[in-house]
Amino acid sequence: MCKSNGVTVRATLFDMDGLLIDSEVLWHKAELEIFGRLGVPISDEEDRSTKGMFVVEVVHHWQAKYPWSTPSPEAVVDEVLERVGQLVESEGVLLPGAVRAIDLTSERGPVGLASSTPLKLIYRCLDHFGLRDRFAIVQSAEFEPFGKPHPGVFLSAAASLHVDPRDCLVFEDSAAGVLAAKAGRMKVVAVPTSHDRSLAEFALADLVLSSLEDLRPQWLDEQFA
Repeated sequence: MCKSNGVTVRATLFDMDGLLIDSEVLWHKAELEIFGRLGVPISDEEDRSTKGMFVVEVVHHWQAKYPWSTPSPEAVVDEVLERVGQLVESEGVLLPGAVRAIDLTSERGPVGLASSTPLKLIYRCLDHFGLRDRFAIVQSAEFEPFGKPHPGVFLSAAASLHVDPRDCLVFEDSAAGVLAAKAGRMKVVAVPTSHDRSLAEFALADLVLSSLEDLRPQWLDEQFA
């Protein structure tokens, strides 16, 4: 599925978790381990309800529903982030087509990364896969007043690249990410999971792919022309 709004793209912004790195399952695993020890009965479907939230928001969400006395929310946040980092380094893999997509877009303009993940963990993940130097800038939504679907992280990333938001192409796997990019007046390539593909938000994307492996250089040429 492809649409065009007549805007010429000059730069590209990538999300990270679930798009470049197959890490959503690792976040899920870390949260089941840590919240489970705290007496939080998370089911698979309940855990999906927090997808896309800041990790701080996730911790406060579950503490409000199933209060615990210790450790502190701040300590739980640190534990989740550390466990996710460990899992990425021991079990994480890049998703098919991730490096190729970065290469293809880098040939056509500057490339940045814009993620809701805290910056320290972003760098840990990128360093593990040798990807940090592939990005001209790295932006974390931890420094924004609001997370996705607010466009703040994408707008800040565009400003760091000295590119008008309307001249940016965003790659996203989540519905909240698509909404955020569109709220920033950017073009969007969505790569949803098969579970999420039917969500209405993905109809807003300029291109919807089953995998980054399906990205065509010719399509990119048309956007950057």
